[in-house]
Amino acid sequence: MHQGEPLFEAATRELAEETGVAAEPLRVITALDAFDHDPAGVLRRHFILIAVLCRWIAEVPVAADDALEARWIDLAALTDGSLALSRDVGAVADQAVALMAGAPT
Repeated sequence: MHQGEPLFEAATRELAEETGVAAEPLRVITALDAFDHDPAGVLRRHFILIAVLCRWIAEVPVAADDALEARWIDLAALTDGSLALSRDVGAVADQAVALMAGAPT
């Protein structure tokens, strides 16, 4: 997030920069803590990750910027253990699905 940049603008910019995908931000899903500890266990940094629910507009995902990989996957793959994912990705995806089920189209 850039200084002074609103949350939804940051989310859409980061998504476009990292994957090439254009999307419309709808709402915040949740916020997660991510802690970076040194080998001795001392906290170096504390990140707060804000998951934003977006509706896809255009483009096929392509890894760019600092994304290692970008592609569409089946939702079940987020929780079946077949992918190496960051902590809580499956739970956040489940929240997004539940929100979209109740979201107006």
